[in-house]
Amino acid sequence: MLVNQPPGAVLSVRDGAVELGGRPVLRGIDLDVGPGEVLAVLGANGSGKSTLVRSTMGLVPTCRGEVRLFGTSLPRFRDWRRVGFVPQRVTAGSGVPASVREVVASGRLSRRRPFLPARRADRDAVEDAIAAVDLSGKARDSVSTLSGGQQQRVLIARALAGVPDLLVLDEPTAGVDVESQETFAAALRAILLRGATVVLVAHELGPLHELVDRTVVMRDGRIAYDGPPLAAFTDAEPAHRHDHHHDDLTRSASAHHPTVTAPLDPTGAQGEHR
Repeated sequence: MLVNQPPGAVLSVRDGAVELGGRPVLRGIDLDVGPGEVLAVLGANGSGKSTLVRSTMGLVPTCRGEVRLFGTSLPRFRDWRRVGFVPQRVTAGSGVPASVREVVASGRLSRRRPFLPARRADRDAVEDAIAAVDLSGKARDSVSTLSGGQQQRVLIARALAGVPDLLVLDEPTAGVDVESQETFAAALRAILLRGATVVLVAHELGPLHELVDRTVVMRDGRIAYDGPPLAAFTDAEPAHRHDHHHDDLTRSASAHHPTVTAPLDPTGAQGEHR
């Protein structure tokens, strides 16, 4: 059992550490995320923020400490349908010709029985997810014909289609136009109304700022700040605060609905460690 894990924590890390190529990337990470909470992980490039979320998804192995999802140790966790993961910007079609609807529908696979056709609930979830990111008019279009911002919205819709209880996003708005950022913020509001928990990595939050409950700032592989929301990463000394703002861990998560594909993206541990 994880020492001092708050009751009902969706995600918990104790003394987490990661080494890559013999170099420490994360050191002494203690983190708890409660039901319905929106946590923003900020930091400069190389601070370890992306490595932190990837390690909680099992995409980067820890060399020390423990990670728990929904109270279960990560190596024993199997209920990945409860977890949605959106990686850093990649080509949504992964080089394979596919329509927006086909890519988003893949987010329902973890909730369908093998070899059976999609049910009405599956089809509705896919169409709702596409509408949430404002791509209904392009549902039949090939993903390869979309702009970078639109492709990122397809990946977000794929995650939303699985109706996750925990949605983890690694720099979802990096290099994305303002329109796509605002559309994503609206989609995030919808999933929060279902009671989902959200962890997102960013350098700055833009339109997402008003949705964030708490901010963690990473510096040199450690948590340098853990407290009330910040709009953007700053390296100024006043940002040092680590008071473990976990008061809301007992807050009820009403009407959970959603998850998805999750830690199966091939980009996993291959991307840049930020």
